[in-house]
Amino acid sequence: MYWDVKTVKPLPNYRIYVEIEDGRKGIFDLKPYLDRGVFRELRNVHYFNQVSILFGAVTWPNEQDVAPETLLAEMLPLEQANPRKEVLRDRPR
Repeated sequence: MYWDVKTVKPLPNYRIYVEIEDGRKGIFDLKPYLDRGVFRELRNVHYFNQVSILFGAVTWPNEQDVAPETLLAEMLPLEQANPRKEVLRDRPR
């Protein structure tokens, strides 16, 4: 499917970098979920950093996952997620 995740990387402050098969890239913030049910376990940074992909979905070892619809609806496109980085990258050295 076109919304399958092809890359996921843990970032500081309980965020993940995500690339979707259709070419979209962005940052998803999990902080709003850390007080909810099974997601509480993600507060442990070592565990949070074990994020992976299973059948095209973002998952963790104890079966926490982010529904693709949620990921796509709440993911900030890379350009919006870190505009300062874009500015600094284009600055002459």
